[in-house]
Amino acid sequence: MVQVATRDVDRPLRVGVVGIGVMGSNHARVFVDLPGVKLVGVADPDSKQRDFVSRALGCPAFAGVEPLLDAGVDAVTIAAPTHLHRELALCCIERGVHVLVEKPIAIIAAARHARVALMVGHVERFNPTVEAIKNAICDEDILSIAITRVGPFPPRMSNVGVVIDLAVHDIDLIRWFTDSDIAEVQPQLSNAVAEREDIALLQFRTSSGVLAHINTNWLTPFKARNVTIATRNKYIMGDLLTRQVTECFGFQPDGSYSMRHLSVGHAEPLRAELQAFVAAIREGRQPAVTGEEGVASLEIAIRCLERRALPSVSRRRSGPRRLTG
Repeated sequence: MVQVATRDVDRPLRVGVVGIGVMGSNHARVFVDLPGVKLVGVADPDSKQRDFVSRALGCPAFAGVEPLLDAGVDAVTIAAPTHLHRELALCCIERGVHVLVEKPIAIIAAARHARVALMVGHVERFNPTVEAIKNAICDEDILSIAITRVGPFPPRMSNVGVVIDLAVHDIDLIRWFTDSDIAEVQPQLSNAVAEREDIALLQFRTSSGVLAHINTNWLTPFKARNVTIATRNKYIMGDLLTRQVTECFGFQPDGSYSMRHLSVGHAEPLRAELQAFVAAIREGRQPAVTGEEGVASLEIAIRCLERRALPSVSRRRSGPRRLTG
């Protein structure tokens, strides 16, 4: 059981953000406007970014996590580089602080022992498009899932490739859509412009027999986030960026079928995620995305990396291509 952050329901929940790059800055922005929440401050070693966020949001900024914790926080979200998640999360948990973190490596037991909330940052679960898709496939016999998550190379430096940075979120969606574990993994990875994999084609079979495919890369000049799901009765197409979901149904022997657009909400996914985190702390209940769920998806991503065959893509041809015929 998670300990409730405060017995005084009238006192705002005091929160902080560790790591204030693009994502962390957005976390801080949302926290400022959440009712019943007070942003105590943000922490980041980059003094220029600290000053910018501090001025923009009117909150204190600290050079490290310890001074932020000393300021008195009930909960933090960790948006620092992936390789720092474990160290930072354990530091917060040891101080009895609730934690929202994307990569919950080796911190579940510590959070359980400290009786603090540990929620994993799979924000796509809170995307209204994903929620509409989840509702559309409720009680359906799912046959296959295909997810595309591509875009240009990120401007930020990353110590991980596309599998840990991007595909892990879609692995979580596959497990969530199917309510099933992933039993088989068949990855194809390559690195075209980066030291780590920047192209990944991942195939899976779940324990329930669903076939799934993830296509992700950092080489596409534009962002695309698409989900398609085939069931015995429906074919659902969802665009996570435009928030459009189309359902095909009523298949006939002559190849005809009906089509309709499903209603999709307009809530900001990050705001919904942080509201769920705050509610779990306030009510002392299990977070929407548990540490165990996060670890299960992360373990599948690691299996993809362990089974990889990672040839580098040639950056130049040896000579002009000959045209024949």
